[in-house]
Amino acid sequence: MVDYKEAPLASRPKTLDPNEYFNLSLENRRAEEDKLAMRSNLKLQYQTQLNNPHRKAPQEDPALNRWMYARSHTYPYFKATSKTSLTGLLFGVVPLFAFYYLFKTDRDKKEADIIAGKYDRRFSLSS
Repeated sequence: MVDYKEAPLASRPKTLDPNEYFNLSLENRRAEEDKLAMRSNLKLQYQTQLNNPHRKAPQEDPALNRWMYARSHTYPYFKATSKTSLTGLLFGVVPLFAFYYLFKTDRDKKEADIIAGKYDRRFSLSS
């Protein structure tokens, strides 16, 4: 196994811990093998159903169903953090005030030019 240099601010991942990696008990190894066998069996069963040329109904993917449910039910799982708050502020509130300021100053400048007589207000149907 390659020597792993630990980062100064991060702990060593559990999968690279030599005590967890090499000194596994027989029960732990057997449990890992059983879990892997069950996973590969489910994967083979899903692939067989997916690639069946005689199937009539569409194949249901449980991972896709979970993803679609999570996408449609975001509010119960939303967590307000500093990143989401800053994103909401930058993309929700700041543009409103920026556009208000832009349109207001342009309108005030145009009104001042009209009052001073500098703004050309010819009547034109084409432009």
